[in-house]
Amino acid sequence: MSKTTTPVELEKVVIRFAGDSGDGMQLTGSQFTFTSAMLGNDLATFPDFPAEIRAPQGTVEGVSGFQVQIGKVDIYTPGDRADVLVAMNPAALKSNLNWVREGGNIILDIDYFEDRNLKKAGYETNPIDDGSLDDYKIIEAPITSLTKTALAGIELDNKSIIRCKNMFALGMMYWLFDRTSDETIKFLEAKFRKKPVLIEANKKALNAGYNYARTIRAIASNYVIPPASIEAGTYRHISGNQATAWGLLAAAEKVGRKLFYGSYPITPASDILHELTRYKNLGVITLQAEDEIAAVCSSIGASYAGQLGVTASAGPGIALKGEAIGLAVMAEIPLIVIDVQRGGPSTGLPTKTEQADLNLALYGRNSDSPCIVIAPSTPANCFDYIYEAVRLTVEHMTPVMFLSDGYLANGSQPWKFPKTAELADITAPVFKENGQEFQPYLRDPEKQSRYWVTPGMPGLEHRIGGLEKEEVTGNVSYDPQNHQKMIDIRQEKVDLVANFIPGQDIIGDESGELLVIGWGSTYGSILSAVKELRKEGHKIGMAHINYINPLPKNMSSIFANYNNLLVCELNAGQMAGYLRTKFPEFKYHQLNKVQGLPFTITEIKERINSII
Repeated sequence: MSKTTTPVELEKVVIRFAGDSGDGMQLTGSQFTFTSAMLGNDLATFPDFPAEIRAPQGTVEGVSGFQVQIGKVDIYTPGDRADVLVAMNPAALKSNLNWVREGGNIILDIDYFEDRNLKKAGYETNPIDDGSLDDYKIIEAPITSLTKTALAGIELDNKSIIRCKNMFALGMMYWLFDRTSDETIKFLEAKFRKKPVLIEANKKALNAGYNYARTIRAIASNYVIPPASIEAGTYRHISGNQATAWGLLAAAEKVGRKLFYGSYPITPASDILHELTRYKNLGVITLQAEDEIAAVCSSIGASYAGQLGVTASAGPGIALKGEAIGLAVMAEIPLIVIDVQRGGPSTGLPTKTEQADLNLALYGRNSDSPCIVIAPSTPANCFDYIYEAVRLTVEHMTPVMFLSDGYLANGSQPWKFPKTAELADITAPVFKENGQEFQPYLRDPEKQSRYWVTPGMPGLEHRIGGLEKEEVTGNVSYDPQNHQKMIDIRQEKVDLVANFIPGQDIIGDESGELLVIGWGSTYGSILSAVKELRKEGHKIGMAHINYINPLPKNMSSIFANYNNLLVCELNAGQMAGYLRTKFPEFKYHQLNKVQGLPFTITEIKERINSII
């Protein structure tokens, strides 16, 4: 029986999909996100993967989640708590209930709320009946059995039919939030083009879910989220890892060098390798090496040969690459080292986010081996800052550490295609004779960078390797004074980068009660908290640091304009400790979190209020 509903307009909404890792929740969330992006909503996502590859089905350890916030207003985070949770089994409900706001909607596949599955999830009683869900609006939907009914007669086995239940759930959400299923149908037709029966099955499940939500009485109304007002241009829904890969492609094209990417598979960095393998037609060379050391050494060799050498890993792999990164520091050649950070120590929390490796990037090599260190702050600007990493490594002839993390890598948002003319020029320091005899460690007086000289250039032969170099000649040297001088020069070269990067920007008040300092993926949560507190009348500023080593030249003068400094980071205080070494004259408050989860806006606001 159909019913008349009154659509309710919302500025923004947070939706969370959760189920077993085999239930297709990442795909469901991604399709809902893509459709919303096509409709012009601003958005941000947070995929939440289980840490165990094959956790027992129906257990909390095996739950996979995907959260997205969409809106007609600017969206900076995937949201603190969900307005709607789709839970495909009791384990998904149990592990995600704390992430639903009071009064929120919870859609349950009640086919799985039987004793056996309740016990697997750790429930002693059925939460539907025991009153524990009284603060929420519960929609009991027999998603699995209705999917089977909708697909009756299709020539598929029972397991394949049940796997279509995620499309049924997606159809429900498309009706609830006034979305069209057109883009998802195009996706299904492309994905299963060689298996027409799967196209038919998934389309039927999608439509059945939509029609079920439209006709049941449990949902009082559906919702409309109008398009956001965004700058005109061509947009793409993009993840941080994809943006990183594309930024490398653009930079390699700009500098006129082939891109070489040497990598060993590791969560959450592997998607960069997967993306770059698609672009052999652009001259990209990718190598899946036998281990982390081989990966970085192959990239160093590529840079020595005149290509743009890039390697990537997460914290455990970066630790293994340490000696080789030191070789690139010593040889003074370009090298991009991407660290997509995750929880540690050791293997730690492979699928959970953490800003774990700042100290590793700054100090994690033997001897004095300074690297440039930069960090993006959103999934989309991974493109901008990896491009900037290439500019810095090429023009200053020293390795750059690029600190992404799991939150940025897997998260996504709309990204505006840049115009080629808008991208900064990248100029490699090429030796030009001008009557001057070539020496491998002659230097640019402004940058202290040596020239990028590659094998096969007549008259420019030189020695290279991991032994200390004599100044100018590059010969092996054990002279104490020369070693001191070369250590100083390599540090000076990194310090001089401060002359070639922009000053630190301030968001909000340029002086006042408190400055919130962050870096990396904490950007969205901090920005949201600062905006809300400024609306309440507080004089608060925000400094989000992208250039970490060296720091922008105006940092100290900025800090002096505030009564309090608060450093927020997803570790035990690494940036706060670093700032104390650079600017010991200031006192730093801290907000630290090491739970494998991003900050909520509420956590940051509460800490700010406790100070001011």
